[in-house]
Amino acid sequence: MTGHAEAAERLALTLTRGGLQRMTARVLAMLLFSDQDTVTAGELADLLGASPGSVSTAIKGLASVGLIEKVPSPGSRREHFRFPDDGWATLMSEQNAVVRQMRAAAEAGIAAAGEDSAAGRRLADMRDFYTHLMRELPAVVDRWRDGATGTGADGRGTTRR
Repeated sequence: MTGHAEAAERLALTLTRGGLQRMTARVLAMLLFSDQDTVTAGELADLLGASPGSVSTAIKGLASVGLIEKVPSPGSRREHFRFPDDGWATLMSEQNAVVRQMRAAAEAGIAAAGEDSAAGRRLADMRDFYTHLMRELPAVVDRWRDGATGTGADGRGTTRR
């Protein structure tokens, strides 16, 4: 991990600014920058200078959205983890329960506030946004998985796979 530590911490800071808890962001960054195929929670705690409990909490959170997976490690008594090959697509796919939960929360809010109230109109906009995401994201993810051409950070077209 040496050599990558500073870049990993910068990424973690960016992820934290985007809404992730600090330790969750640091664990995710370490997974992305790891030169190892898999890491244990203990290795992550050592690399980050963090408590095992905070790393365990971060792992659970990342696993719940598909950004970390447990992998078998024959001969090891410890659980091994890695960033999944399809992690970003899983995060953004309809499988992500957060999108459905946000839509359901908006529906419940509309029912409580009344659709014709100011709050109801704002919540209807929220509901409609998440309905749109649920409709559009599967096609976006499918194109990504199919290796569709996109635009890279340099502005030039790039092709996955």
